[in-house]
Amino acid sequence: MTTNNLSFIRPDLLSLKAYHPTPVDESQNLVRLDANESPLNLPSEIKAKLASIYDQKVTTNRYPDGGHFKLKKLIAEYVNESANLAGEIKTSHVSVGNGSDEIIRSILIATCLNGRGSILVANPTFSMYAILAETLGIPVVAVNRHESDFSINLTEANEAINNPTSAPVKVVFVVHPNSPTANCLTQGEIDWLKGLPNDILVVIDEAYYEFAGQTLVSEILAHDNWIITRTFSKAFRLAAHRVGYAIAPSPIIEVLEKIRLPYNLPTFAQLAAEVAIENRDLILPSVKQIMREKERVYQQLKTNEKLKVWHSDSNFIYLRSNINPSSENHNHIMSQLKAKNILIRHTGGGLRISIGTEEENDQLLSAINGISM
Repeated sequence: MTTNNLSFIRPDLLSLKAYHPTPVDESQNLVRLDANESPLNLPSEIKAKLASIYDQKVTTNRYPDGGHFKLKKLIAEYVNESANLAGEIKTSHVSVGNGSDEIIRSILIATCLNGRGSILVANPTFSMYAILAETLGIPVVAVNRHESDFSINLTEANEAINNPTSAPVKVVFVVHPNSPTANCLTQGEIDWLKGLPNDILVVIDEAYYEFAGQTLVSEILAHDNWIITRTFSKAFRLAAHRVGYAIAPSPIIEVLEKIRLPYNLPTFAQLAAEVAIENRDLILPSVKQIMREKERVYQQLKTNEKLKVWHSDSNFIYLRSNINPSSENHNHIMSQLKAKNILIRHTGGGLRISIGTEEENDQLLSAINGISM
């Protein structure tokens, strides 16, 4: 079929480049360090519990719990506990999505459709903000980061907000810590976010909160225009189940609940997230193990004079070639590692390496010392 037969489709979508995850051949013994997943499967006792729950509790002919009532209650308890809050976060402050991508899309629908506004991102950052905005016909305003520490160029950001060239900025997306560069927000950036006008929604993506140990959730109830998004795909090891959540003032949550699709989260995904939270004492200790491995890999990569490696606050490391930092050369490096069955990610003008098991990390370190830069 040619595009000539698609005149009923928006022209901008025909030229939009789709997001294509790396295809994985399960028959290969791949070292998968490209998606910022946990390298560890769920503990066997939890997998056995989930199997039993599926057999006993899942009635496949019935729709899921469309209100996510139990899961929201457990999330609120976990957020309060992890942030040392005395019960300030209630179920009315929580919305659950099919991955945090669904929540991001709902935010865009709620704020910027019909030419009402644009979003601001600081590149390099999580690509789905721009991709989802573009699929909805929403303008994306991109500013730069300072290469020394990848903090946001706030001068550019203020200029973009105060003197818009298209629709006014209605949403600012930041990641804490940022992907792919693994740096947490600085105090200067946090102060800047606090100073943004109330007619701009501030979205703080804390997908890697459990690894970084830093959160701004205690600020939520003090800011009517703030929302935090998180996921069960990383530290909780539930990437296969696609469960994300938002924490925000109740009026924002009420709007997100209007937009999300009914029965958006399958029953088994809800049950898996519930079991994961209830058994976090068995799951989350692995975070310290992964972060120890991150530091070991980081220190060894730093000794390679051919690489420029940045400090990491999360379970992944960002680097570029010191010899030839071109996109072509980074693709070449990635291809050489792929030939050794090691997958990493080329993004944002550099290479992002997720932390794997000790054995996987050793394979990476050995391979990267043997390839041409």
